[in-house]
Amino acid sequence: GVGMGSRFLDMKLDDWNWISGINFLGVIHGCHFFVPAMAKRGSGGHVINMASAAAYTPIPASSAYCATKYAVLGFSEVLRAELAAFGIGVTAVCPGFIDTDIVASSRLRGVAAEADNVTLTRNFYRRRGYRAERVARNILKAVGRGRLVAPVSIEAWLMYYSMRFCPGVIRGVNRLIARARLAEVPAQESD
Repeated sequence: GVGMGSRFLDMKLDDWNWISGINFLGVIHGCHFFVPAMAKRGSGGHVINMASAAAYTPIPASSAYCATKYAVLGFSEVLRAELAAFGIGVTAVCPGFIDTDIVASSRLRGVAAEADNVTLTRNFYRRRGYRAERVARNILKAVGRGRLVAPVSIEAWLMYYSMRFCPGVIRGVNRLIARARLAEVPAQESD
């Protein structure tokens, strides 16, 4: 997957097509080419789709990223229901802040593209030090437990439970962040 650090107001339609094509349609294509063969084989199995903690937590300046990850989670939930009759499980993995190259592969617009913010974000991921190997171990645990949603890191779990039990608090904090950092109206550009 890829990231998109941008307010909705700073994005172009091409940005939406780009991130949707990778983050959501990439999952659809993978399932399209593998799931029918799994069902036909008749011996069960498990589908693992990469979502994000952003799939259940609205994050300011991440509307496109959140939307594509919400889509992956929703698709995974429906696919799980449809494939249960074939003995095929589905898990949507929601890792959290993992030390990968996602910042380098992301498109950034507006405030998110400011050099200080890019450096801060990259350094945060590196310092976090939660690597893909740990994610893989947690995915195996989630599959073994038959989980639909698999938060991985502590912050992914915190966001998951916060949105389940006190969503108003998270939404209120996000509004405050958006007002403080994202309230400037951009100059109108055409696509």
